[in-house]
Amino acid sequence: MVLRAAHERPGYSEFDRERFLSEPAKRPGRTEFARDRARIIHSFALRRLAAKTQVAVPWAADFPRTRLSHSLECAQVGRELGESLGADPDLMEGACLAHDIGHPPFGHNGEDALNQIAQECGGFEGNAQSFRLLVRLEAKTVTPEGRSVGLNLTRSSLDAATKYPWSRSTNSRKFGVYDDDQEIFDWVRIHAPEGKTAIEAQIMDWSDDVAYSVHDFEDALVSGQVKLHYLSNDLSEIFSVAKNSYLPDITADEASQALNQLQALSCWPAEYDGSHRHLAGLKDLASQLIGRFALAAERATRERYGDGDLTRYSADLIVPREQRVEVAVLKAISGFYVINAETSQKRYSDQQTLIQELVAAVLKNAPKTLESFFLADWEAAKTDAARLRVVIDQVASLTDPGAYALHSHLK
Repeated sequence: MVLRAAHERPGYSEFDRERFLSEPAKRPGRTEFARDRARIIHSFALRRLAAKTQVAVPWAADFPRTRLSHSLECAQVGRELGESLGADPDLMEGACLAHDIGHPPFGHNGEDALNQIAQECGGFEGNAQSFRLLVRLEAKTVTPEGRSVGLNLTRSSLDAATKYPWSRSTNSRKFGVYDDDQEIFDWVRIHAPEGKTAIEAQIMDWSDDVAYSVHDFEDALVSGQVKLHYLSNDLSEIFSVAKNSYLPDITADEASQALNQLQALSCWPAEYDGSHRHLAGLKDLASQLIGRFALAAERATRERYGDGDLTRYSADLIVPREQRVEVAVLKAISGFYVINAETSQKRYSDQQTLIQELVAAVLKNAPKTLESFFLADWEAAKTDAARLRVVIDQVASLTDPGAYALHSHLK
C-alpha cells in the first residue's frame, strides 16, 4: 500500500499542532488532526457512549438515539460546517465526537446527581469530565515517569472540544476544567484570549445544538411522546421551557413566530402515523432542518468575515437570531413532552438515588470496588476529597446498564 503524504490544512501552525508530550507518528501519511480523530474513535470512553442516555432510555426502544449516535450525528454536522468555513475537517469531527465523552450514566440527570455528591472535591460538570478523560483518564499515552496524559491530543483539538474555557472559580455551574487538570488546560490555552472559545469550539457547540434539537424532536415523534396537533395549544408551556432551559432572552412572540415558521416549511409533517412513508418524511424533515440551521450560520459568518480560512481565534461563528430561536423551540418541545413529562419524573428520582447509593458503596469498599485502571489514582490520593474524585471518575465512566449492574452487585 502506498501512503500519500499528509497535507496540513492552512490556518494552523506548528504551535496549534503541538502535543503536550511529543509523540512522533507511527507511520507517515496522516495529518496531526487525523491522528487525533483516530485516537478518539478508538477510545474506550467513546465506545461506552453507546449505552448512555441521550434523552430516551437506551434499551427502552430501538429507534431513539444514544449518546454515541448523537455524537456521530453531531460530528457529521460539525465536519461539514467547519470545512465550509476553513476549519480542518478531521479536527472538527474529532472535537464533535469528543464533546460528550465525559457524560455520566443517565444523561444530565446523572450529571446533576454527581455534582451534588462531588461538592467537596470540586463538583462535577460533564464538559470538565470530558476534558479530564481526554488529558488524564483515557489510556493511550504515558510519560516516562508513568503519568497518564490521556489521548495526548494536539493543542487545537483539545481547544476545539472545550465549550467552557474556564474553571469552576469563574462559573460554578458551567465550567470546562477541574483544578487538578489545570496544568494541561493552561498549556492548551497559551496565547488564547481569556474566556474566549476558538471558532472550532463554537462550530462544535452549534453542531451539538442543531443535532440534538432536530433528532430529539424526531425521536419524540416516533415514540409518540409528541403529537403534532398539540404544539400550538401547548405553546405557552413550550415557551416557558425554552426560556428557562435554553434561551433566557427569548420572547413569547419570538417563540410563536418560530413555531409558525417551522410549521410553514414544506417538509413539516401534517401528521405522523408510523408508516414507512411518514418515517421517510421525518428523515427529510431532519435533513432539511439541519441544512437550514447549518447554512444560516455559514452564510452569516461569511457575510461578516468574508472568504478565507476561519480558524482558532480569527473569527466567531455568527448564528442568526432567527435560527437560534427555532432551535431553542425545537429543544423545548422535546423538553416539555419528554424530559419534563410526569412519567419521567419517578425514573429521574430513582436514578439519582441509585447514583448516590452507588458512589457511597464504591467509596466504602474501595479499592476492591474499583476498576483496575483507577487503582493507581486511588493509591496516589492523599485526601478524602481526592479519593472521592477517583470514585466519581469511576461512576461517571459507567454506562447506564453498567451502573445498574454494579449497584445490584454492591447492594
